[in-house]
Amino acid sequence: MTAMNPPAPAASDAPAPRRPLLNRRLAEFGTTIFAEMSALAVRTGAINLGQGFPDTDGPVEIREAAVRALRDGRGNQYPPGPGVPELRTAIADHQSRRYGLTYDPDTEVLVTAGATEAIAASLLALVEPGDEVIALEPYYDSYAAAIALAGGTRVPVTLRPRDGAYHLDLDELRAAVTPRTRLILLNSPHNPTGTVLTREELTALAALAVERDLLVVTDEVYEHLVFDGEHLPLASFPGMRERTVTISSAGKTFSFTGWKVGWVTATPELVTTVRAAKQFLTYVSAGPFQYAVAEALRLPDSYFDELRDDLRTKRDLLSAGLAAAGFEVYRPAGTYFVTTDIRPLGETDGFAFCRALPERCGVVAVPNAVFYDHRDQGAPFVRFAFCKRTDVLTEAATRLKRLAP
Repeated sequence: MTAMNPPAPAASDAPAPRRPLLNRRLAEFGTTIFAEMSALAVRTGAINLGQGFPDTDGPVEIREAAVRALRDGRGNQYPPGPGVPELRTAIADHQSRRYGLTYDPDTEVLVTAGATEAIAASLLALVEPGDEVIALEPYYDSYAAAIALAGGTRVPVTLRPRDGAYHLDLDELRAAVTPRTRLILLNSPHNPTGTVLTREELTALAALAVERDLLVVTDEVYEHLVFDGEHLPLASFPGMRERTVTISSAGKTFSFTGWKVGWVTATPELVTTVRAAKQFLTYVSAGPFQYAVAEALRLPDSYFDELRDDLRTKRDLLSAGLAAAGFEVYRPAGTYFVTTDIRPLGETDGFAFCRALPERCGVVAVPNAVFYDHRDQGAPFVRFAFCKRTDVLTEAATRLKRLAP
């Protein structure tokens, strides 16, 4: 009997192409620009003015408070899910003392692994697939990823440069709201532009949120770094306390960015909702550091004033150096970043400019286009950080003068 060849498998029997490993909601996100530029700084030995971290530690007494907590065995095991009582009380006291906002430390304060987790947990808890989230563009890159993870739709409202600063168009904001809008993700003082929203702008934004019954998540991590104007928490405006999730952290204020201690203040209902997501992210974190941050929040007003004044001086130093090098400078009213326009230098592509800058003059910056959905809007803009030692900024300004036409 003659053997027969087996029939070729039908096309339908062929193995299906393997699905990409990365969740499609994150497909647009690769390695962050901060990691790329920091690696470039290490490789070239350039001064890193790209990533926003100080090059000196914060107050010695606060560092020693963390050491003391470690030695005393406070926080070495799982701290309470909402955060240690000492820190929650200190956060509530801070909000009351600085802004007249009263929060119950037991039910209206939640400690998180930095503001980044607070933002992610808030969006994961409050946003469902199909919901629209309005964010001011350019925006911190984790906003886009957190909205995507929640299945929401990003709706950018662009801050536009004019007269040496960036401005919010309130008509554009109002036009962005649709029946699908769930919340506004607000950042003031604003990274990367340094914009500090005015009382008039916040009043209009609050009225819009009340009128359209919107939630607002506010990222206020630069609240103590305001050089021009004042920081006004949106939760302090009429009708906003019950619909606002306020987020801040210790990293920027106390120069301990590696500790990753952040927090949420909101109504009991909102805090419970955010905690439902947060408990499945880190559960708890930074136990001993929580005790230290509780002490930091009780530092005298002179600490916060000196921090602001020091950074204002550094802002002016770097801004002057950038202007002398030929950049158009948008002087920030807050944060510790300054945005520049590279077109006066004959450049138009911020990515190419930043990737070449370390070799050209030994300085690293970040292209603002990574913070935009509308990449063309951010293409010629570049961000520099000035949270560095004065001698480092002086040297950076000297090196950047090589670019001068």
